[in-house]
Amino acid sequence: MISVRAAEPKDGIGWLRMRCALWPEGSEREHAAEIAAFFAGTSHLPLAVLLAFEDAAAVGFAELSIRSVAESCLTDRVAYLEGWYVEPAARRRGVGRALVTAAEDWGRAQGCTEFGSDTQIDNVTSAAAHAALGFEEVERIRCFRKPL
Repeated sequence: MISVRAAEPKDGIGWLRMRCALWPEGSEREHAAEIAAFFAGTSHLPLAVLLAFEDAAAVGFAELSIRSVAESCLTDRVAYLEGWYVEPAARRRGVGRALVTAAEDWGRAQGCTEFGSDTQIDNVTSAAAHAALGFEEVERIRCFRKPL
């Protein structure tokens, strides 16, 4: 049985474990600090975090925001899937779908009429998961930076 609910402080360790798996370029200390800021109400992003559970174990999360601009979206208030992760052992069992469905409900509750997301250009697994859940690929971009 899959259940999804908003993250609570008691979920911090499970969320931290999964966040480190999704974004290994960040240190555990950095992720822990961002989680602490979220629960303290001092972070700008994410606005909301949903966790998926199977048999009381956290097996996935979705970090959400609202963006004023998102590629190919028509409104200036777009619910956005900033981070989406399901433990490898829990994949292909509906956990990702349950998280996205709950995220869509959250977006509608925020007054949003569009839902956006992104993935790295070479992440074919994520692209396939997005497509399976009804997302339409709208653009491919390369991003650049230059220190000033």
